[in-house]
Amino acid sequence: MSQSALDRELEEEQEYVNLVLTHLRNAVTSAKGLVEESKARFMADRETWMREENTTALFERDAFAYVAARRIASLENEHQGLVFGRLDFVDTEKRYIGRLGVRTHDYEPLVIDWRAQAAEPFYRATPSRPMDVVRRRVLTSRDDRVTGIEDDVLMPTEVPEDMTVVGDGALISALERARGPKMHDIVATIQAEQDEVIRAPLQGFTLITGGPGTGKTVVGLHRVAFLIYTYRNRLTNGGVLVIGPSSIFIDYIERVLPSLGEDSVTLKSVDQVADDVLGFTCVRRDTEDAWVIKGGAHMAAILRRLIEYSPIEEDKTWIIVKGEPLLITRDDLIRIRKQYLGRTTYNQARSKAEAHVISLLWGQGEKLVDLEGPDKHEEFEDLVRDSWTFQQLMNQWWPSLEPTQILSRLADPNLVRKLGDLTENEIHTLASSIDSHNWSNGDIPLLDELADLLGPVEEEEDSTQIFYPEGVEEIVTISDHLTDHRHIAPKIAHTTYAHILIDEAQDITPMQWRMIYRRGSQASWTIVGDPAQSSWPDRDEPLRTLSTMIGRRQQRSYRLSTNYRSPKEVYDLATRYICAHELGSDIPEAVRSTGIAPRLLVSSQESLGTFIAEQVSSLLAQVEGTVAVICESQYTDLVGASVAPNPRVILLNPLSCKGLEFDAVVVIDPDSIASRSASGARILYVVLTRPTQILVTIDIDHEGQWRPS
Repeated sequence: MSQSALDRELEEEQEYVNLVLTHLRNAVTSAKGLVEESKARFMADRETWMREENTTALFERDAFAYVAARRIASLENEHQGLVFGRLDFVDTEKRYIGRLGVRTHDYEPLVIDWRAQAAEPFYRATPSRPMDVVRRRVLTSRDDRVTGIEDDVLMPTEVPEDMTVVGDGALISALERARGPKMHDIVATIQAEQDEVIRAPLQGFTLITGGPGTGKTVVGLHRVAFLIYTYRNRLTNGGVLVIGPSSIFIDYIERVLPSLGEDSVTLKSVDQVADDVLGFTCVRRDTEDAWVIKGGAHMAAILRRLIEYSPIEEDKTWIIVKGEPLLITRDDLIRIRKQYLGRTTYNQARSKAEAHVISLLWGQGEKLVDLEGPDKHEEFEDLVRDSWTFQQLMNQWWPSLEPTQILSRLADPNLVRKLGDLTENEIHTLASSIDSHNWSNGDIPLLDELADLLGPVEEEEDSTQIFYPEGVEEIVTISDHLTDHRHIAPKIAHTTYAHILIDEAQDITPMQWRMIYRRGSQASWTIVGDPAQSSWPDRDEPLRTLSTMIGRRQQRSYRLSTNYRSPKEVYDLATRYICAHELGSDIPEAVRSTGIAPRLLVSSQESLGTFIAEQVSSLLAQVEGTVAVICESQYTDLVGASVAPNPRVILLNPLSCKGLEFDAVVVIDPDSIASRSASGARILYVVLTRPTQILVTIDIDHEGQWRPS
């Protein structure tokens, strides 16, 4: 096609985009006018005091202004790439597709929101099922300017003589774009199988699987944007939570949803999920052995036994009431503890357990203790509660506890040994990993579990009494009148959500699943993962926990079958490797070739730093985007000292690269990556599939054993 023909097409599309932007600016002006109108309409006519009826008006004004302000924000954020698609139908109808629906003053559609049903043919139409679409066009823009066009012809026999077809296809063009520090949306290049997942029903559990490069992450995020658009009130009011494997991953994806017009979603790494209850997150990372122990499903039973465990070691405890010794046995205390902990939370059960102990003591005290009042039982209760020996017993046997206090007890190997289920090596690994001054990533779900088991600490009534001299009345202040003296028990503040998206779900441990489920027991769920990339030693164990969560609730499963990210040259190497170690791995089809074979290199230990620097420098000259250096911790200092600081170069450990992608990747000592992880080959498979263009591996001193034959 001649340059003049392309210029004419660009000019035509630019004229339409200009028309849309004009209407968009008018809409912004209108929305700003609504804010001012709301102030004028609902402003109270008194500056120093307000009539009662004006309180309702103020609420209406604020709601009116809030809606208008959100409208302004969404409109003003949608200039860049607002219009990205066009459909030409057999009947000559034209539809423009964009990030936001735009209409004329007469409510005629200028741009159709990509999530609307009318936009489905843009994603679903194929040559075998064209849905009456003759040509599908993707527009590339920079700011307000249309800079490129890519066309797909779906009905060649219906193409009019005057229709111009431009480019080789938008998908490949987008895939070859350089990677930056943030993930891009794929709203203009969603494929049919991806669109089916995005538009799946809301209810129940939607499970999305697929190998590396199939777009699971970005499909999950686009699904969230679609669901909010379709079920706006339910999900906006109930909240949407997106969970990723790490803070690095969250930083990487944070701009995707705002670029799709949704900024009301909560994004958290899995280590941040429990900050609503705990009030803090962690910095320290457990060793892999400790992480596996703490994440296992057996820890739920161990924590329950930890709470049930009675700290009273003596077989008999004597309570002195008016000089009379009354007996309570350790067996009694164990039985009472189990009885009430099976019904309610630990802190809330204390008052019931205390009453039960007093009831047992009454069986002895009724005959032994000299009681004179008309209500002997009530008098006896008061005497017992005032007894120093009883108070000492309760404070030792059933003190009010917080999660951090009780988890700290696991630092005692002798106590852990009494709780059962762990080998001697596991006991010492667990005990040595507990640091109450520096909680770890493995501790967070355990603390959340304990918060659920312990419940809120019951507030004790103020027992302080003030005695006034005879004839002096109690002083009652205005503050006393205004203070609500009703006892309100504190609550465990689990924040709940209407929809939860979990990415890299194959790495969620059984204890983390329990933690997350507490935030969405009534929610709908989107769960994205690939078991072949799991970091958990037994990749089926977390799936069993998930299956228990789902129970009989509605669920649907989708498999993404095409690897769009990895070049065939790189993915062929990665698949040969994983298939030799993990039978039954999900291997999608790679559809893109760069012509650049992976470079499998060897360096001596002595010259490793210089060798790495040379490879990174060479890659920076070959690609426009990011270069990742992935290695175990023993090489981190060497890489930091050898590679000159560059914002395009990112140094990561194998676990931190989950879900990320880079133009080029340097993998240092692949054998050490596979051998140092409990998941073995699966973690190296993840590392090998991160590049979109070039892969370089560096073995130390000799060719690595990892290399597939």
